[in-house]
Amino acid sequence: MLTRVFPPELVDEVIAEAGRTEQRRRSLPARSMAYFAIGMALHSQGSYEDVMAQLTDGLAWSAGWEEAYVPPSKSGIFQARERLGAEPVEALFRRVARPLAQPGAAGAWFAGRRLVAIDGTCLDVADTPVNDEHFGRAGVSKGERAAFPQARVVALIECGTHVMFDAEVGPYTTSEVALAGPLLDRLEPGMVALADRGFGGFALWARAAATGADLLWRFKDSATGLRPHPIRDLPDGSWLARIDPPKAQRATVDSLTVRVVDYTIDDGRESEATYRLFTTILDPEEATAEDLALAYAQRWEIESVFDELKTHQRGPKMVLRSKSPALVLQEIWGYLCCHYAIRTLMAETAATGGRDPDQVSFVAALRIARRSIAHQGDFSPSRP
Repeated sequence: MLTRVFPPELVDEVIAEAGRTEQRRRSLPARSMAYFAIGMALHSQGSYEDVMAQLTDGLAWSAGWEEAYVPPSKSGIFQARERLGAEPVEALFRRVARPLAQPGAAGAWFAGRRLVAIDGTCLDVADTPVNDEHFGRAGVSKGERAAFPQARVVALIECGTHVMFDAEVGPYTTSEVALAGPLLDRLEPGMVALADRGFGGFALWARAAATGADLLWRFKDSATGLRPHPIRDLPDGSWLARIDPPKAQRATVDSLTVRVVDYTIDDGRESEATYRLFTTILDPEEATAEDLALAYAQRWEIESVFDELKTHQRGPKMVLRSKSPALVLQEIWGYLCCHYAIRTLMAETAATGGRDPDQVSFVAALRIARRSIAHQGDFSPSRP
């Protein structure tokens, strides 16, 4: 699976671009260690030696048993990880990850646009002095601090396939909004991006809208959030409004026109919360207010993706094993590459069977991916 999604030639290319190509032949070449970084995420509870054993069986199989791999020591693996660093694994993710849904795929499109969502999560990392200094940790009640330092991940996912196709990784001390900026810059026309209230602000909205992508974000009510100034009502119950930049910028930054959708959900509770959405889709004939409210519910797909990553792939309450910031970053990018590879397998399976990817079990796909494909040289993958 890994060599199919991340071909060896591409792995060698990103390693060379990062300047990590070996000057002499080593027992653990950089290519093997790039796959090892992803393999650690696939076998998250295995020891270094266990992961390497699985990896070397698979690499020997994929090479048609033409290459031999000698199991190295734990210290040798650690040193080889340090030589590789995080940059090639990050570059591998960025070169390969992309949305996968074909036109018309269930749950992936809205008003002719690809549905994507942005949000963030945190991962516990090993409690070492260097990790604590670099990443920081959350504060808790009574002035105490969280048990572990944390890394923050903000990601873009494709709602229909649960594929994470872009991400930014940073320390806990860097806010979601700060990490989201570069991600939003990489939105494209033909997408509609969903975001929760935590991203609601004029600067981030304007930055995302400038890409040509459409936006559908939840905002706080006008008393505590960005205030919309009404322009006119629309026949579907939504309304056009003007939003203004902060006062200090109004001489140089133009106001923007948005469409506002206010709605409630009848879920049986006595007090119904009011939801407010802003969108750049201004024409009700393209999407009614009800259509927009229903589409926004797809934002929760990203919560399911983070659950796949943290609960099933990593394991519940598991702490990343790396003891230094550079290797933590390598490990996280390995996790993102691994999740993408599994989701690619699932998307292809769903497309072949003519099914919605949501009907394919991530847990089952993960279990299949973890199985060893090498059984003492029973057969070769080489085609006749």
